[in-house]
Amino acid sequence: MFKRIISIGLGVIAGYLMTLGVLQVVQAWGWWPDRATERAAAQVREVMLLANKHYVDAGAVEAERLAAQAMAGLARGLDPYSEYLPSAAFDRLEEEIESKFGGIGVQVEEVDGRIFVIAPVAGTPGERAGILRGDVLVKVDGVSVHGWKLDQFIGKIRGEPGTEVLVSLERGEPARELEYRLKREVIRVESVRDVMMLPGGIGYVRLGMFAQKTGEEFAAAAARLRAEGLRALVVDLRNNPGGLLTAAVDVAEDFFPKGELIVYTEGRTPADRAELRSGGSGERLTVPVALLVNGGSASAAEIVAGAMRDAGRAVLVGEKTFGKGSVQTIFPLSGGAGFRLTTARYYTPSGVSIHQRGIAPDILEPMSPEEEKAVFLGRLRPEITDPVEFKQKFGVAAVPDRQLAAALRELQAQLAGAAPTRGPAEILEKPAQEGKVAP
Repeated sequence: MFKRIISIGLGVIAGYLMTLGVLQVVQAWGWWPDRATERAAAQVREVMLLANKHYVDAGAVEAERLAAQAMAGLARGLDPYSEYLPSAAFDRLEEEIESKFGGIGVQVEEVDGRIFVIAPVAGTPGERAGILRGDVLVKVDGVSVHGWKLDQFIGKIRGEPGTEVLVSLERGEPARELEYRLKREVIRVESVRDVMMLPGGIGYVRLGMFAQKTGEEFAAAAARLRAEGLRALVVDLRNNPGGLLTAAVDVAEDFFPKGELIVYTEGRTPADRAELRSGGSGERLTVPVALLVNGGSASAAEIVAGAMRDAGRAVLVGEKTFGKGSVQTIFPLSGGAGFRLTTARYYTPSGVSIHQRGIAPDILEPMSPEEEKAVFLGRLRPEITDPVEFKQKFGVAAVPDRQLAAALRELQAQLAGAAPTRGPAEILEKPAQEGKVAP
């Protein structure tokens, strides 16, 4: 027997993390299911032995390396989401599932090859050292990080608690470089952010991803907003790459009565069907709701959006979602590695599969990549109010968040007695972009 992880999305911890799963116990793989598979496996072994014995470069054909390459190639040939996970990658995945790892406690995002601090996590080495929102991280242990991807940076900044890392950053205009030697600690990341009350009693909550504690964090945010006089709610799912299937259900059930279907999955056989219904244990949110979505809203985020739309519990505002509707099971392998395999697809309560299609919003409010970048940077550096200074610093013009503004107009209208806006009920026919959701 071993544990497996069922995942529905993959991302990287930035301000948000991506990924992924509910732990279950399943029967370990046993004998090959048929003779054809057994013969094929024997042929793969034969090729590996030939390469190991005869290839010109002996260092390139070590048995473990060949096995890893074979498994990685097998996964790539199936679909964009199946993947062989070497032990280091599997360890990072488990950290992301738990939202707990050794690090310095700064939530970061990559924009045009630069690593920005979204916010320091309260009570962590980064906050205590004085790292601030909007700082630009430029070096780790003396090595420039310019042009690095987010996962590359995260791999360097994380490490065993108690070990040290030297971090250099730029702050201010003109930029001055600061250097901090920090001792890593166990960090817990919050996936529910920017909880605030906007004018008119309209609450705002941004969900960066779906991790083990997201349901609890969202319930706490909702309770706080209720205490402040909540009349309507904006839930921001933009660029949320997904995460735990159970976390998506935990968030959605705050809006559903007990027993109502939120999502179901279907696998290879009819017996593989699984329904996930609301537990309905707490006080339901019955205020008008608007969900902000875009092409970066995927997987678990689409489960919430699809369930809320099917039930008429929310108006979707923004752009068509990504269209990632498959479920991956992660099988631990010997030696600490793992294998992520697509084993099912999920469906909204009305029976719709959004895989490679996405969900169309009720209120279409498109934004260009440049506008999205400007909105993100404006949220990151709210003290820069001069448009000229903003353009000089970031290379894009400051713009208002038109999607949020559209959501606020919709909720204000509903509070004034208008019926919720309902867009096309069908899923858009144009396939969404193939491939993995970008972090």
